[in-house]
Amino acid sequence: MPEPTKKEENEVPAPAPPPEEPSKEKEARTTPAKDWTLVEPPAGEEQAKQNANSQLSILFIEKPQGGTVKVGEDITFIAKVKAEDLLRKPTIKWFKGKWMDLASKAGKHLQLKETFERHSRVYTFEMQIIKAKENFAGNYRCEVTYKDKFDSCSFDLEVHESTGTTPNIDIRSAFKRREVKQQEEEPQVDVWELLKNAKPSEYEKIAFQYGITDLRGMLKRLKRMRREEKKSAAFAKILDPAYQVDKGGRVRFVVELADPKLEVKWYKNGQEIRPSTKYIFEHKGCQRILFINNCQMTDDSEYYVTAGDDKCSTELFVREPPITVTKQLEDTTAYCGERVELECEVSEDDANVKWFKNGEEIIPGPKSRYRIRVEGKKHILIIEGATKADSAEYSVMTTGGQSSAKLSVDLKPLKILTPLTDQTVNLGKEIYLKCEISENIPGKWTKNGLPVQESDRLKVVHKGRIHKLVIANALTEDEGDYVFAPDAYNVTLPAKVHVIDPPKIILDGLDADNTVTVIAGNKLRLEIPISGEPPPKAMWSRADKAIMEGSGRIRTESYPDSSTLVIDVAERDDSGVYHINLKNEAGEAHASIKVKVVDFPDPPVAPTVTEVGDDWCIMNWEPPAYDGGSPILGYFIERKKKQSSRWMRLNFDLCKETTFEPKKMIEGVAYEVRIFAVNAIGISKPSMPSRPFVPLAVTSPPTLLTVDSVTDTTVTMRWRPPDHIGAAGLDGYVLEYCFEGTEDWIVANKDLIDKTKFTITGLPTDAKIFVRVKAVNAAGASEPKYYSQPILVKEIIEPPKIRIPRHLKQTYIRRVGEAVNLVIPFQGKPRPELTWKKDGVEIDKNQINIRNSETDTIIFIRKAERSHSGKYDLQVKVDKFVETASIDIQIIDRPGPPQTVKIEDVWGENVALTWTPPKDDGNAAITGYTIQKADKKSMEWFTVIEHYHRTSATITELVIGNEYYFRVFSENMCGLSEDATMTKESAVIAKDGKIYKNPVYEDFDFSEAPMFTQPLVNTYAIAGYNATLNCSVRGNPKPKITWMKNKVAIVDDPRYRMFSNQGVCTLEIRKPSPYDGGTYCCKAVNDLGTVEIECKLEVKGGLSFCRLLLQGVPPNIIDSYLRDLHSSNPEEY
Repeated sequence: MPEPTKKEENEVPAPAPPPEEPSKEKEARTTPAKDWTLVEPPAGEEQAKQNANSQLSILFIEKPQGGTVKVGEDITFIAKVKAEDLLRKPTIKWFKGKWMDLASKAGKHLQLKETFERHSRVYTFEMQIIKAKENFAGNYRCEVTYKDKFDSCSFDLEVHESTGTTPNIDIRSAFKRREVKQQEEEPQVDVWELLKNAKPSEYEKIAFQYGITDLRGMLKRLKRMRREEKKSAAFAKILDPAYQVDKGGRVRFVVELADPKLEVKWYKNGQEIRPSTKYIFEHKGCQRILFINNCQMTDDSEYYVTAGDDKCSTELFVREPPITVTKQLEDTTAYCGERVELECEVSEDDANVKWFKNGEEIIPGPKSRYRIRVEGKKHILIIEGATKADSAEYSVMTTGGQSSAKLSVDLKPLKILTPLTDQTVNLGKEIYLKCEISENIPGKWTKNGLPVQESDRLKVVHKGRIHKLVIANALTEDEGDYVFAPDAYNVTLPAKVHVIDPPKIILDGLDADNTVTVIAGNKLRLEIPISGEPPPKAMWSRADKAIMEGSGRIRTESYPDSSTLVIDVAERDDSGVYHINLKNEAGEAHASIKVKVVDFPDPPVAPTVTEVGDDWCIMNWEPPAYDGGSPILGYFIERKKKQSSRWMRLNFDLCKETTFEPKKMIEGVAYEVRIFAVNAIGISKPSMPSRPFVPLAVTSPPTLLTVDSVTDTTVTMRWRPPDHIGAAGLDGYVLEYCFEGTEDWIVANKDLIDKTKFTITGLPTDAKIFVRVKAVNAAGASEPKYYSQPILVKEIIEPPKIRIPRHLKQTYIRRVGEAVNLVIPFQGKPRPELTWKKDGVEIDKNQINIRNSETDTIIFIRKAERSHSGKYDLQVKVDKFVETASIDIQIIDRPGPPQTVKIEDVWGENVALTWTPPKDDGNAAITGYTIQKADKKSMEWFTVIEHYHRTSATITELVIGNEYYFRVFSENMCGLSEDATMTKESAVIAKDGKIYKNPVYEDFDFSEAPMFTQPLVNTYAIAGYNATLNCSVRGNPKPKITWMKNKVAIVDDPRYRMFSNQGVCTLEIRKPSPYDGGTYCCKAVNDLGTVEIECKLEVKGGLSFCRLLLQGVPPNIIDSYLRDLHSSNPEEY
């Protein structure tokens, strides 16, 4: 036999079935009981697989080696994998034999560990066996995989008994062997010969019969045995292909050498065997003999002997002693439903035993009725609730014997303990049938010969020996003959059920008071459902007079499940109480029904119109004398023009009252109205029309009565026309006045005036008068419009006030060349004097145009220049009263280019640039820079960075080998500078890279005390409109912001809301009043310092103007102020 390779020693597929029986191979593959049977691939495929695995064996850098351990000691196997080329941890598996995955066996005796050494990048996997036992011995395998790479290694473990202890002598085994020898009459069977000649489908049966536990391992070695050893020059006689020995026995290996001087070495699974009490070597001439004493299952392996460069091998198979049946099964008789136990005893504890029923194996499981209990040598088959189907021949089989017995299951004699009884049940009650028999067996219920089907109403109950049939809410169809028949017995238990029902009158379809309403002239057919078993007889009567069946106008009709009262062409006299009586053998029932005949109501009397307006009137009426037997639900109202015959309905929803107000009539047109009454039956005929009426009304009062002007002897009033004039039109106005303290109203204009402005003359100075105005038309004078306050007849000096628009309270910014046109409204009487100054100097009117009027002043610049920037002061003076205001105007332009641009460093594909800010910032802050690059060859400029805030930048991703120029634009809120500053030198991106040394920067201290970058500005607010105060602050660490009013901190005040976003601090004052005016302060605090900033807030308008009006301020002054505000800020008003 040729020497097998290492891969062949580690992984040898199981033997294939004979090629002449492919159908058997397919049968073995598809049989569930033998799903573990292996099929050997063809020799070519096996060799290709081994070559492929040999090429992939590149993962292990250290493989686990076989070892020997004593019983109770520990041993560790180590495998190492190099991780330099691995992106993640490889997967490793440990196996015993060929199939047992040890990952699921980790626990008390097996520990799997793994570690990773970062410096050497080596994974170490360990398998530690703790307190080894004798059955731990055998062949193990380690497999590691990573993506498409695979590597494996096999190794052996031998477990020996502790040194210094004598081998345990099993007395029972000795007796068993002696008993076997006494019974040995048959020749000893060679299992290996059986396996060689057997079909694959019979492997499992042979393995169980002859005590083979590792069938897969034996098949693997059986394949090796089929190989023929090559002839060897060193051996005259080689080892037999296989040896077989019983456990605890002794085996003898013999080889014969061609040259007795050759040195011989014996090996077991590749490890050399040393002489010991277990292994004994003998030399007899050219024979070399190896004795193995006390063979155990660990000795079941491959052995080979070497002589020089030649070797020969064999397989040793250790067989467990056969297990015999020491106590036979006994025939058993039982009754149905009983628990049956079949018991036998075998020669060994916890032996593998199989049970059969009529030759078929019994496989216990969760859903099986069979259970197997093992108590040492005793094996018991338990059958719960035996049935007649369990009657069969049962057998038990071991590796060394079998036993069988018959089980007979019969029925017990059945006794009726409680029979069924006949029942009479009222309809709707429960039907309860119950019987009791002597055995706990199921049965079937029938009704009139048909099986009873369970439902929500019908329940069949079986509890032990008691059987029940329960029917809830008995119906007439439940009546019949019921029979219960126990299963497997020719016995029946009958019972009769009779269902009765007293008569009932069902009035569910009627009202609560059993009233039936019918319209006069219609036919009434009153059908009353009735019930009862047997069907009852119905009798109708009215006022003690029976109503008979027949063909009269009032008659009755009878049906099995109802009784009907019929009235043809109902009349008012048919109203009354009707009685119905039912009677059958189960009882009586009676009921009363009220019949009500209803009709349409009579028409109401003609309505009366009590009041008339411009397009409306109020009308009343009385209910009709007869409501038709049904309550009046409401009324419909119609109207028409007197000259027309077309009536128009005014309400589509019923009017519940007896009064109504028609609207949307035309003034000056005559109308008539009429009424319809409505009840549940229908609508009555219309009433007689009312008397004709014509809508006409005076106008509404004039509106917005105000004082236009006041002198020492006159008062001029102004008003607006009425909101509603009406069809009668407007003839004119009447203005009246009276002095304070009197109630005598004096007409100021003798004749009606058409205009809405009039001057009352000849008034005494310092007198106070009340004024009212009326509108007059054909219907008369309207309600007067009063001026709410007394008017003082005296001219008043009005102090000047400047109304700065909201958008001018902050700096007014315009670009160079744009027009500046600012309108600043003011007030004051007599006409005030105005003075403008710029930065404290009189304005040059040749450059700036100033135009003044009675209510405003305009500053106009056609083309703004930067020299126009500055602070403009306005002074308004009336008599000794002076009012001032200031406006900040900022004219901005594009900035100049940066002063210089330098190339600080060039490395790799990068260029470092620095530049200095421009001298001219365009009168606005520089907001950023734009950097452009140009290749020296084309000089086409491309933008690389925009809106850049620093004065240094690094340009990256430049093309190696090119030469670049750079230029920088400045940028402010007007845009980019017109010119750019370009680098004087160019930057060459060298092809040969050079090492760039990172500059060393000192850590920059970003700590900074708080500082306001945008201050608070004095602000004017309008009462009732939200106002905001804004400022911006900078500091590191971030400062804490506190708002104060008049030096008092603002905390938890719902009228204020405070915001802070990116350093911008905002205080919002909700709907301020004059009380909210004052000095506001924003305070910023951090660890490096404290800073405060203040502004003044003045709230104008609101209650102060109302109070001025109450104090007698002329309304024309307030009206002028409101107009000015509206013209300056139309969006806010």
